[in-house]
Amino acid sequence: MTRKKWLIAGAVAVVVVIVGGFIAIKLVEGGSKKVLTLPTVTTLPGSSATSSGSVDVDGVWKVSSGSTAGYRVQETLFGVSNIAVGRTTAVTGSITISGTTVSTGSFSVDLTQVTSDRSERDGQFQTRIMDTAMYPTATFTLTKSIEFATLPANGVKVTESATGNLTMHGVTKSETFPLTAQRNGSIIQVLGSIPITFSDWNISNPSGGPATTGNTGTLEFQLNFAHS
Repeated sequence: MTRKKWLIAGAVAVVVVIVGGFIAIKLVEGGSKKVLTLPTVTTLPGSSATSSGSVDVDGVWKVSSGSTAGYRVQETLFGVSNIAVGRTTAVTGSITISGTTVSTGSFSVDLTQVTSDRSERDGQFQTRIMDTAMYPTATFTLTKSIEFATLPANGVKVTESATGNLTMHGVTKSETFPLTAQRNGSIIQVLGSIPITFSDWNISNPSGGPATTGNTGTLEFQLNFAHS
């Protein structure tokens, strides 16, 4: 009888460990968010919105609602590989367009508003990692105009290189990366990501507690611009 009880207790312990591990893995995996993408634009056949020549895009366009920016970092948490994602909608900025040229542009992200699915991670991000009390914003400013061959039709995605100064954590560096843009009715939508090596920005490796990371991450954004 005693041996039987030990066998039952052992079986129960194994089940508890398996179930507990499964739940932990699912909790960690649940923290990942999908990579930012541009939505698919649907237009009615024959609609004037599908043409490009009838649309006047000249002027200043300001960042509007629905915009988001944040980080994406590969991490290992409780022995499980995971993508840590923090985002915010606290984004401001504008671009100036003349014909098929984006002549100026900049946007700023309020890093104090960046959150993830874990309060512990957010606490580390705000203090030890990014010190947002000292460096509350990240800013990107174009230093070279973006030239498009033609004004694309509504819903047509185009990709061009953007070059500008990224300022973050007290460091300013020139960055060149691809931008994908589309016109969605009265809105211009822009998608981009910038690879980040933490040491280049005097940022401490985010590893801490049960979480470990590599030495790189990604700054990602999807911005909606409305004609002002």
